[in-house]
Amino acid sequence: MNFTRWSARLPGTQRRAAARTEQAVSTAPRGDGSVPAARAERPTGVGEPLPPGGAVGLTGPDGIEELRVREVLDRIPALVALVHGTDHRIAYVNDAYAAAFGPRPVGEPARVALPELTELGLLSLLDQVLRSSKPRTVKSRKAASGRSYTFTCTPVTLPLGGSAAGPEEGSGVLVFAADVTDHAEAAERLRTSERAQRETAVTLQKSLLPQELEQPDDLRIAATYQPGGTEAAVGGDWYDVITLGGGRTALVIGDVMGRGVRAAAVMGQLRTAVRAYARLDLPPHEVLQLLDGLATEIDPSQIATCVYAVHDPNEGSLVYASAGHLPILVRDENGTIHRAEEPTGPPLGTGGWLHTSGSVPLGPGSTAVLYTDGLVERRSEDIDEGVAALERALAGATGTPQVVCDRLIRALGVTADHDDDVAVLVLQHPARAGGDAELFRNAALELLGGVEAAPRARAFATGVLASWRFSPELHDLGVLAASELVANSLQHGTPPMRLRLRRTDRRLIIEVTDGDDHLPRRRRAEPADEAGRGIAIVATIASNWGSRRTPGGGKAVWCEFALPK
Repeated sequence: MNFTRWSARLPGTQRRAAARTEQAVSTAPRGDGSVPAARAERPTGVGEPLPPGGAVGLTGPDGIEELRVREVLDRIPALVALVHGTDHRIAYVNDAYAAAFGPRPVGEPARVALPELTELGLLSLLDQVLRSSKPRTVKSRKAASGRSYTFTCTPVTLPLGGSAAGPEEGSGVLVFAADVTDHAEAAERLRTSERAQRETAVTLQKSLLPQELEQPDDLRIAATYQPGGTEAAVGGDWYDVITLGGGRTALVIGDVMGRGVRAAAVMGQLRTAVRAYARLDLPPHEVLQLLDGLATEIDPSQIATCVYAVHDPNEGSLVYASAGHLPILVRDENGTIHRAEEPTGPPLGTGGWLHTSGSVPLGPGSTAVLYTDGLVERRSEDIDEGVAALERALAGATGTPQVVCDRLIRALGVTADHDDDVAVLVLQHPARAGGDAELFRNAALELLGGVEAAPRARAFATGVLASWRFSPELHDLGVLAASELVANSLQHGTPPMRLRLRRTDRRLIIEVTDGDDHLPRRRRAEPADEAGRGIAIVATIASNWGSRRTPGGGKAVWCEFALPK
């Protein structure tokens, strides 16, 4: 609607005179091809104002010849106000505006007569519109009455009749406000519902994550989980640390593709399954193979990435399998960064694929980082650039595992309003020296078989445990356990056989390996049986025991005793 001929005059004799002039103009005959009066070239009396009740001629397919602007604006449900000049003096407010904010005196400046515009922060917007001659819109501003309005401020030209007014006094702003209270309340209800769902998902997610990380003897571990910002739905990131016994530790990190409660629920099921499969002490690729089938059964429409790694302090390495996950990063004792190889298999839930295991060195003094894509993935750059940035950050991040976690989060620019979940798991294999090193000792004996193997094993265990200054009771229990495990291996296993004794600051570990992959089981021996009691004796006297198949095609049977604090 063109307001070129709108009058900014105050009510009085000038308006009545203008009404007579406008009536003459609006009733003048028009020839074919004429344009509506509101858009026609101005007649000789161009400086004369058009009163608020003035007519705007319109020609259309419905044959509407004239519409009076004042009548239209007075009746529309939207709020309309017209101000002019640098102090935004009121030229007009329609009935809807007066009903919403009360009557407003014409001719008064907006700062005084339109306090609602001040409360809503629109006076500066009027200045911008007047200076730039460009319309501006602000959405869903809530007034003191509780109603919400969307305001559009449009520049208009208001020539003053019979005066030589400058362009500033002849310029005005049309304020158009639409009541959007219903839409605003619906949007707020939706936001409230989304916040509630997000809080539920965050609560579920955090409750399914380990409340306290297991701390193995040989590693120092810390983890951080940070949900996405308030506008991002919670994902299915998770991590876990599982002590396998015999000094070995499983480390897990994964990411379910999806958002919200459903992704968190799938994550919880996968994490529970990982802990169950880990108790079988299977190689990493076999654990992922089992998880792959389970993920397909849980929800065929969702997939997940995962890394399952096992640390064995006797091997000095991290054996891992990766289901489509990002590579593990390791900083060795010299500060060199090693990146594990590419994923050893596709994501979980794809089904039908075989995973394999890989290995990355993790000696004393090393630090390893497992993480989800929220840490390194950015919309504006390739994910390899993010991994490279993480490598640079890890190269300079020193301190405890928790300090390293925090430094990596800051270095990668993860903030409270980050658009994705972030999970980070940091583990360190500390280099021990001095008195601390005395608490971590290893001793091993190769057993060639034959009748002399058992006496040699007992003698070796007796000497080693005596040198480690254990109490007589623990010394005798350790010798008995070593003797029974060696006897079991001699009877049921095949060469090569090996006895390994290991102590940490918390436990004594006894392990026997041989070349046969048949795993022993505990059973009840009958009174007349001459065999079958060895494993039962070990299970009775030890704090824990177990067995596993070794990568070379054999088995390891172990037991451990908790040391007094």
